[in-house]
Amino acid sequence: MSRDLRRLAPAATAVFLAVAASVVHAAVPVPGAPQVRPVAIVGAEIHPVSGPMIPHGTIVFAGGKILAVGAAAIVSVPADAERVDGAGKRVYPGLIDAFTQVGLSEVSSVRATVDSREIGTINPNARAQVAFNPESENIPVTRSNGILVVGAAPQGGLLGGQVAAMMLDGWTWEDMTLRAPVGMQLSWPPMLLVRAGAPEEQQKETREKSLRALHEAFADARAYGTAKGAARRGRDAFETDLRWEAMLSVLEGRIPLFVEAEEIHQIEAAVAFAVAESLRIVIVGGYDAADAAELLRRHDVPVIVGGIHRLPRRRGEAYDDPFTLPERLRRAGVRFCLTNGGVWNERNLPYAAATAVAYGLPAEAGLAAITLEAARILGVADRVGSLEAGKDATLIVTDGDPFEQPTNVERAWIEGRAVDLNDRHEALNAKYVEKYRRLGIDPGAHAGGKP
Repeated sequence: MSRDLRRLAPAATAVFLAVAASVVHAAVPVPGAPQVRPVAIVGAEIHPVSGPMIPHGTIVFAGGKILAVGAAAIVSVPADAERVDGAGKRVYPGLIDAFTQVGLSEVSSVRATVDSREIGTINPNARAQVAFNPESENIPVTRSNGILVVGAAPQGGLLGGQVAAMMLDGWTWEDMTLRAPVGMQLSWPPMLLVRAGAPEEQQKETREKSLRALHEAFADARAYGTAKGAARRGRDAFETDLRWEAMLSVLEGRIPLFVEAEEIHQIEAAVAFAVAESLRIVIVGGYDAADAAELLRRHDVPVIVGGIHRLPRRRGEAYDDPFTLPERLRRAGVRFCLTNGGVWNERNLPYAAATAVAYGLPAEAGLAAITLEAARILGVADRVGSLEAGKDATLIVTDGDPFEQPTNVERAWIEGRAVDLNDRHEALNAKYVEKYRRLGIDPGAHAGGKP
């Protein structure tokens, strides 16, 4: 190496390391640090969800908890608080997707990156929070559009495992766990015979085998609970079975079954099973839920509506049946929230709610469907879902209505920790903006809305 090249090498190395560090920082955001001083967002349009909008409000939070929310004129700001100018901005609780595989699946076609299911059909002991991957690229992408909490749900077989409410920021799965378990996932077997599928007798046999396995699992779990209670009373030795141990919280009504069921016969069968077994359930998907509205309302069975942006399931149905489902449930008095479906697509949850609003759902109900109602169905409404004193400071600041695509989420906090909103999409956008800048082209002149 020549003397000139040796002289240039340290400088070139420094430039390379600086560029590499900036790319890594953009693509792999560092988790937020614990809150050390109060924060006050002043003069913003605040949407508590649990109450009316506050047009010129202030919200103060410290130690990760909301201290006060109200009109700017009546909320006192601590002298040592970090003041955030909220003029022209809106404040909302962090959005919630109640049922998703975000954090459990990375690239669906690469088996090694999918940790949403276990081998076998009965896996109630599988814990979603333990499988949750804090390094997932999908987490920052989802979070940057305001979704700060998800119901991470395993899948596969009949009983896929335990659902966990996870926060989308933290170093480890322990840091990110809001509450777990919040439910147990169950895939209800298809009830109708499909002419284009396997032979009818084979379909019947498969269905009956699945239903028999389901009933046997619950019978075994009840027997296990009875034996455990007897052993405890007699102070006898007892061998723990993690599968049935996990099901005791379902049998005792402490957490619900999240039953994935789309068509009417599945929904009716699932409710009948829940009534017979004295279980709490939540229907997930629920395409035909409006047709079973009276049944669902009578037994107080909520619905996590899945996939607003999808086609009708049957020939002859109205094109907008998926879009109007939330409003039909609301009118029928059935509790519901929304999920968007697909790990890659969860970031678009606000736009699913926007479509439901465009097709009749009141805007307030649309917002609640991805905040407070989702928190209630997950059993975490004491922590998140609305902006109220005593709840977690998990919230977002936007420059407009989150239902509108040009709106940007400008700042976010989870339990009072300031969240880095950079993600891979932002990094790629910056990369290609620089490409066109070097070509002398203004990319802003040809782009609209978000990158």
